[in-house]
Formats: sequence, C-alpha cells, structure tokens
Amino acid sequence: MMRGAYVCADPGVPIFGHKGCSIHVRELVRALRAEGVELTLFAASAEGSAPSDLADLPVRAITGVRGEPGASAVGDANAAIATALAGAGPLDFVYERYSLWSFAAMEYARDRGIPGLLEVNAPLVEEAARHRGLRDRAGALRVAEKVFGAASYLLPVSGPLADHLRRGFDRCAPIVVTPNAVDPARFPEPAARAGRAGPLTLGFVGSLRAWHGIDELADGFSRVSALVPEARLLVVGDGPERDRLERALVDAGVDGRSDFTGAVSSERVPELLASVDVALAPYPPLEPFYFSPLKVFEYMAAGCAIVASAIGQVAEVIEDGRTGLLHAPGDGDAMARHCLALQADPALRARLGSAARATVAQRYSWSAVAEQVMDLAVARGRTVPAVAEAC
Repeated sequence: MMRGAYVCADPGVPIFGHKGCSIHVRELVRALRAEGVELTLFAASAEGSAPSDLADLPVRAITGVRGEPGASAVGDANAAIATALAGAGPLDFVYERYSLWSFAAMEYARDRGIPGLLEVNAPLVEEAARHRGLRDRAGALRVAEKVFGAASYLLPVSGPLADHLRRGFDRCAPIVVTPNAVDPARFPEPAARAGRAGPLTLGFVGSLRAWHGIDELADGFSRVSALVPEARLLVVGDGPERDRLERALVDAGVDGRSDFTGAVSSERVPELLASVDVALAPYPPLEPFYFSPLKVFEYMAAGCAIVASAIGQVAEVIEDGRTGLLHAPGDGDAMARHCLALQADPALRARLGSAARATVAQRYSWSAVAEQVMDLAVARGRTVPAVAEAC
C-alpha cells in the first residue's frame, strides 16, 4: 500500500466546506483512498465536520498564511509544513493544491526523492493582484518559481492554464493537464425527464460571482419567461453577486419565478439537479478563460440538458448538438433561444442529457484522475509519461 500526503495550505479552501474548491479536495481524497492509498490530509482550514465516509481520514492542521504576509511569516509557515510532513512518517508521494505562499511540500518531496505532484487551479499571482490588491507581487512570483521548479509534475486543470505556466515561468516541472471531474455514482440514473411533470425548470449551480455570467443568467431567464410564463429558475449557491442577480430579476419582473437555495452541501446537489430540465453555464467573454468548471461535470453526470457558453474548456468538454447546446459567451438572447428550443422538444432534452452522462462517466471521473495521479506517483519523477509536456 502506498502512503501519501495531500497538502492544502490555502486558508481560503475549507476542506469540509461547500465551495467548489472544497468539493474538489474531498472528491480527489476519496478517489485516492479508493485506489488503496493510505492518505493523510494536511490543511490550513479544517473546521467543521467531515462527511461520514471521511470520518477516519487523518487530518493534520498546518499553519496557513492569512492575508499578505511578510517574508518571515512565509518562512515560518513553510517550516511548519515541512515539520508536519516529517512527522507523518515515510511517504511515497506528496500531492499539493497550489496556494499563493506555500512551497515547502514540493521541496520536501524533492529533497527526499519522492514524487511531488502540484495541482494548479488558477494563476493565483495574477488573481490576487487583480482582485485582492496584492502588494508583494515579486515575493509571490518568487514562491511560484520555487514551487513550480521543485515539483515533479504540474497538474493544471486546463489547457489555457498550462499555457500560462509555459509562458510565465522559465523553470518548472513537466505539465500534465488534469481537468476537474465528478463521481458519476453520486448521481442516480435520471428519471425520464421527457415525461417529467411540472413547468420548465432552468438551473444554475455555483458561486454567484461576476465571472459566472450573472448578467447573462438574468437576461436569458427574463427572455425565456416572456414566452414561457410558467418557467422557473433554480439557483443553487451563494456569493457576492447574489444581491445583484436578485435585483436584476426583480427589475425584469420575474423574481416570483425564481428560487434561491443559498449555499448547500455537495450531497444535496444531485437531488436538486434531478428537478432541473435545462442546466445553465452562461459564462461571459473572458480572456483568458482558464477555468475547469465543476458545475459542468455535475450537470453532465445528472443527465441534464446543458446550455452553456462556448468558451475555454467548456467548449472542449461539451460537444455542441450532442452533449449540450453552446452559444457565444455573453449572449443572453442566444441562451434563451436554446432554452426555448429545449422547452419545445423534450426528446432533445433527454437525448442531450443521456449523451452527456455517458461522456462524463467515460472521460471525466474522479477515479480516472486518481489513476493518473497514481501513474505519476509510481513513476517517482524519474520518467516523464507520454501525457506530460515540457513547461
């Protein structure tokens, strides 16, 4: 049995929380344990209760950096990570979710000759500079250079993110693009949606943030409602743009046809999606679009008919006309036309949903991600597999 460490040093990722990043951590941990790995989770934010199936998972708190630290705080936090890993006993590999100020886990793996696998979910330096007023950009870039150079492999979640790594850093490990995924077993076989009673229900799952197409969501639903007054909108999630979305729906006169669940546990998502006829991913035009949207994989596993923006990885995962309907990013009118076409053709909804479910089970499962991680771990950093590309 292999022994591994999963490190999440970002205090903004509550491993037992409701955020998409939290779900990502738990699902990959589950999949690695199903592969037979004896895993210890090191986390900066482990408050709350573990799900019953992870109740026996060893979780060790590490000192995370909160806010923008000085050099001494970064050093202390990384020393604490190294000490925590050393206390875990012999390890066969270390897997880390990249965070802005952490480098010790990958250096620990490198110095002991074991694989260090670094999952990269976003260009964190650029994000922090743009959205959180990062002052010490140079220091954050130095940390990125250290951790990207120490890792055995970098696992960005999308092709555009891999391109960012290649362009932005002179020295980094081989790259293996590893999209997000889903556990299809969590989503029961959908009922015959073509015969489902009740009004047409459009659904959106995710955090309510500007880059998730809040304006397009409100615009598209108001257009659908003008022609299908009984249509409903189900919004599953919460976030800083919720008030603006609710106001936009009020202004359009369709707030009485909208339901907001707020943040929910990941365990509730399958049952909520079972009530959705058309699932929406209305991303605006963003450049670059480096996301690997968890919601899209959940929509597919639930067998929903999907209407989404043709952008980035979304357009790679969804085949227009076969596993969903795509429209230009930011085009609420086109989104509404697709929803109306699906409202008029229940058989098309069923056909798209069935094909999407089959595709995600074949290509985008967490078990497949765990198998790839184990292939890299077994390579022990000595051999670059065929799936890896140079930085």
